[in-house]
Amino acid sequence: MEKTNVSAFLRKYTMIIALVLVVIFFSITTEGKILFPQNINNLISQNAYVFVLATGMLLCILTGGNIDLSVGSVVCFAGAVGAMMMDKNVNVWVAVLAMLVIGILIGMWQGFWIAYVKVPPFIATLAGMYAFRGLSNVVLQGLTVSIKSETFIRVFGGGADCYVPDFFGGEGFNMTCMIAGCIAVAILIAMQLKNRINNKSRGYETAPLGSTIVKLAVISAVILWVAYKLASHKGIPTALVWILLVLLVYGYLTTKTRIGRYLYAVGGNEKATRLSGINTKKVYFIAYVNMGFLAALAGILTIARLTSSQPTYGQGYEMDAIGACFIGGASAYGGVGSVAGVVVGATLMGVINQGMSIMGMDANYQKVVKGLVLLIAVAFDVLSKREKK
Repeated sequence: MEKTNVSAFLRKYTMIIALVLVVIFFSITTEGKILFPQNINNLISQNAYVFVLATGMLLCILTGGNIDLSVGSVVCFAGAVGAMMMDKNVNVWVAVLAMLVIGILIGMWQGFWIAYVKVPPFIATLAGMYAFRGLSNVVLQGLTVSIKSETFIRVFGGGADCYVPDFFGGEGFNMTCMIAGCIAVAILIAMQLKNRINNKSRGYETAPLGSTIVKLAVISAVILWVAYKLASHKGIPTALVWILLVLLVYGYLTTKTRIGRYLYAVGGNEKATRLSGINTKKVYFIAYVNMGFLAALAGILTIARLTSSQPTYGQGYEMDAIGACFIGGASAYGGVGSVAGVVVGATLMGVINQGMSIMGMDANYQKVVKGLVLLIAVAFDVLSKREKK
């Protein structure tokens, strides 16, 4: 029985343990540089697109291990259209709305072929990857277009001054950031205790109180540590606000709403879900429309951070998003995965990238390491399922 509990614990927290070990490894090899406040800030800003895209990719994967290969090209295309509009002095918010609408329309286009025509998602999105990369080149005419709007850059996380203001006027230490971290911990504890009380009152099985307290203590310590590190630099980067907004919205959507339950149901057993009266075509359609929307948001964050748009932006983004999902515990067969897992997967990939960059490792070797990590994560998922059977 004890062996079974240990095995279940390791299966559940393997990637979190791996993340801790990777952080320790790079802390030693970089002489602690990876934990400098500025590097933690850079890790968040540089990987904002991974968190956003991986959240959308999770919904596609839940429907049966399906993926979207076009997201990198959609990031580039949406960013290209927005940059060109702002370059022609179109209002910033009109340009932002146009980018989001473009993402939604692209999602509807691909969702139609996948859900209603039954074109395999791999083929439909591969076609989109080529098409929207080509359209990006057409829009930009092969040139780089600079972003001159300070409002856009500040709001969406580009540049050196894109931080939430310190409303308490601290010098050298951002009190707003630290207080926000404390509030986040208080909300987390209150929500977890409320869920536990509700589950007990309904007769649901709950985890032992001791393990819940330990889990909350560890998560709270991590949140406060990150808040302290960010407060020691410049505070909360604007990109982090957008990341948290996406994670909170989709965390709620996947766990508390009907469409969230439908996504898991379709991935678990599509035929049974369809026979139970659920419109599975609509579920597929919504997953890909949502992916287009989040790809456009990632495009906005990307051109804001880089303060320009180029035809090469977004290359490889789809692989980072897919990798973050599978590393974070999403099943290659669908029906299994969570937004919390996406956070772990995206953070792990970000730490690997950051650590190897600080060490001065060649970019090609970085790709080799990421590929091996992804392979190991998926192999672990396959072996775990085989063991259960």
